[in-house]
Amino acid sequence: MDNFGALMKLDELVSSMKKKEEKSKTRDAIVIALAILGVVAAVAGIAYAVYRFVTPAEDEFDDDFDDDFNDDELIAFGDEDEEDEKDAKAEDKE
Repeated sequence: MDNFGALMKLDELVSSMKKKEEKSKTRDAIVIALAILGVVAAVAGIAYAVYRFVTPAEDEFDDDFDDDFNDDELIAFGDEDEEDEKDAKAEDKE
C-alpha cells in the first residue's frame, strides 16, 4: 500500500509539472510575440525619425511660396493705389 500511495503522489507531482510547463510555454509565446511587436515598433519609429530628419520641411516651402504670392498681390494693389492717387491729384488740379 505504501507503494500505491507513493505512486499517487508521484502522479500528482508529474501532472502539476506538466501544467506548469504548459503555462510557461504559453507565457513564453506571449513574451516572444510582444518582443517581436516591440522590435517592429522600434524600427518603425526609427525609420520615421530618419524620414523626418532627411526630408525637407514642407511647411517652409509652402510659407516661401505664400510670401511670394502675397508680395505679388501687394505690388499689384500698390500700383492701383498709386494710379488712384495720381488720378485724384489730377482732378484736384482741374
